[in-house]
Amino acid sequence: MTDTRPHTPQDKPQHKPRPMIDLLVSILIPSVILMKFSGEEHLGASQALVLALAFPLGWGLFELIRYRKFNFIALLGVVSVFLTGGIGLLKLDPQWLAIKEAAVPGVIGLAVLISTRTRFPLIRTILYNKKVLNVDLIHDRLAERGLVEVFEERLLKATYFLAGTFFFSSVMNFIVAKWIVVSPAGTQAFNEELGRMTLVSYPMIAIPSMIMMVLILVYLWKTIHGLTGLKMEDIMVQTSDHQ
Repeated sequence: MTDTRPHTPQDKPQHKPRPMIDLLVSILIPSVILMKFSGEEHLGASQALVLALAFPLGWGLFELIRYRKFNFIALLGVVSVFLTGGIGLLKLDPQWLAIKEAAVPGVIGLAVLISTRTRFPLIRTILYNKKVLNVDLIHDRLAERGLVEVFEERLLKATYFLAGTFFFSSVMNFIVAKWIVVSPAGTQAFNEELGRMTLVSYPMIAIPSMIMMVLILVYLWKTIHGLTGLKMEDIMVQTSDHQ
């Protein structure tokens, strides 16, 4: 049967969060490859590392190309993958892995702080934006009540909280990398330790960071509700209303 529904040129794939697939492709599969297939009887250290890195790198590039979801954080993720591969394949001192692990979230945290001195604070891109919140309505209500400056001060505080989550990740990444990865790069032991580090970093770093991000959203919601009197359904963008 022929599909007679009208198609518009504006139709394009809609990106939907898929946390379980992200976890499988970016964390679990690479970790298993590194820990179980790095021996010479299997793939060998170098080939196992290349294959393991191909999964998160390929998935990230697929997301960028398919959904055009290109952004600064995604770019840093791709750079991070290349740096990890480079450290292993070039057999650099393992301390460079710890430095790299700390540098990526550290750079994001610095960017968040620096952005507070510009006209475009990153918190407006990450959390307080028109895809998530009804920004225009919120601003109009704040202007009516003469509370725009008060809100901007609290938004700045939320920005500092946001930067703090990235600095927390930076410190924890460094500690975990130094603790787990101690073998020379390019060896089977290095790959196995890299796999363990990837697995450990998720519950020790990613989950606490997500909890802190949720708390920042709660703080932002309470601030907006308290200053404007708007209800949750008014504040949040109703994504199901598009035609």
